[in-house]
Amino acid sequence: MDFTLPESALAVQRGIGDICSRYDLGYWQRCENDKRWPEEVWDELAKGGWLGLAVPEEHGGGGQGLLELAVATETLSASGAAGGSAFTYVLTPGFGALTIDRHGSAPQRSELLPRLATGEVETCFALTEPDAGSNSLAITTSARRDGGDFVVNGQKIWITGVQRATWMLLVTRTVPAAEARPRSHGLTVLLVNVPEAVAAGRLSYRPIPKMGANTTPSNMVFIDDLRVPASHVIGEVDQGVAVLWDILNPERVLLAASALGTAEVALRVAVDYAKDREVFGRPIGANQAISFPLAQVKAKIELARLMIYKAAWCFDRRLPCGTEANIAKLTASQAAWEAADAAFQTHGGMAYSHEYPVARLLTDARIAKVAPVTEELLLNYLATQVLGLPRSF
Repeated sequence: MDFTLPESALAVQRGIGDICSRYDLGYWQRCENDKRWPEEVWDELAKGGWLGLAVPEEHGGGGQGLLELAVATETLSASGAAGGSAFTYVLTPGFGALTIDRHGSAPQRSELLPRLATGEVETCFALTEPDAGSNSLAITTSARRDGGDFVVNGQKIWITGVQRATWMLLVTRTVPAAEARPRSHGLTVLLVNVPEAVAAGRLSYRPIPKMGANTTPSNMVFIDDLRVPASHVIGEVDQGVAVLWDILNPERVLLAASALGTAEVALRVAVDYAKDREVFGRPIGANQAISFPLAQVKAKIELARLMIYKAAWCFDRRLPCGTEANIAKLTASQAAWEAADAAFQTHGGMAYSHEYPVARLLTDARIAKVAPVTEELLLNYLATQVLGLPRSF
């Protein structure tokens, strides 16, 4: 057993850390305030080849895996981007490159992977629906075969990054949920050309006003008689659940890494303030009421990091990783919330001021407890699937 990160992951830490060192907390706060994509950082990541980490070398990428992507996401988040802005890294390297590499056809791989590696092409992922919520198998967006095409109708919600995406990975029902046996049968993942669909008037979207993470807008998406060529199926028709798990497990790992970075930056901000702020003639960090919660956060950060790296390690070796990914997401989101809350308490009333980044970190940390899957569902999985306890439904 070796807990040393491979040189490939250490190189990611150094390379992305070097880029991020040029952008302070104020930069990320301005991006959030202006609801602006962090173009400068994105361009540097693209020019440095960091967007193509998971793209095979023969397609112009780095040939690395989920572990390196997790380290990249954590490094970006911990630099000051925090969870809301670090999500920019999940959309294309995670949803796009990993999925196309594992499940794309030869033409899809040769066409898309080189362009994903450079950032020329960006992707988004569309699963969640207003009525289905976290019950992904109950989605109703339908894809009906018509000759060489599928005709798609439906609605999605909380779809992040549509505005910039060239391609959407769209999860549809080719067999209605009520008829599917088992219930996971009949899912099909389609590649949708977003600009073409919008121009044809068959896909539209409406941004959702939200309390944070505004560098990456989230949207309601409406699909009306959209024709998608059958050649745009990812994986196999009706067998999309296999593709879906290879999207959802990496998503959990990468968003856990994003939450971990949020926890790290919140802890760093809190510790710095606790060292500098003096009340009653001494730094407030000398008080155990301040120092002990921060020490607890540090312990939980390190525990979450171990599980994130283990989950990524399992995925890269094509080992079962659902339990590890769920535990990683659960523990990292809890660490992020506790870190942000401790940072708020450490700053006292000044945490309420935008002079400090605590409010942004608090909103970023809070969303991690419910998205992309709630803590309750993660716990339910562990209770029923891991511990074998009876199901409640």
